[in-house]
Amino acid sequence: MSKKLDRVILEMGSGVSLRGGNYTKAACRAVDDAIHHSSLSFMRELGRDPDTDMTVEVTIGVQDPSAVDTEAVKAMLPHGSASVRVVKGGLNVPYPERGYETIIASAAVAAFADMSRYKAS
Repeated sequence: MSKKLDRVILEMGSGVSLRGGNYTKAACRAVDDAIHHSSLSFMRELGRDPDTDMTVEVTIGVQDPSAVDTEAVKAMLPHGSASVRVVKGGLNVPYPERGYETIIASAAVAAFADMSRYKAS
């Protein structure tokens, strides 16, 4: 039986591909924005290794989910065992006079760890 993991971090971020129409670039920038809002020092203070003791779930919102390379997004994460899910969301801002659209991605990065030994009975 696997242990229940507790969500220990939830960070949000946004990223933009201004003129290139690149959904993956916007998604990676959103993840980068989110993960730079957190520090994992508490994991080490508790004797935990964020590389092996943490699971990370990323949700990306963009207008065309199939256009995101989830492996590239996963490569942005410095710690933990990661999964990436891409859903319909974000925003496309057309600029027809210039022939492109700006892609805006949203990211939610949630980190989970087994904190059961630190909880009061």
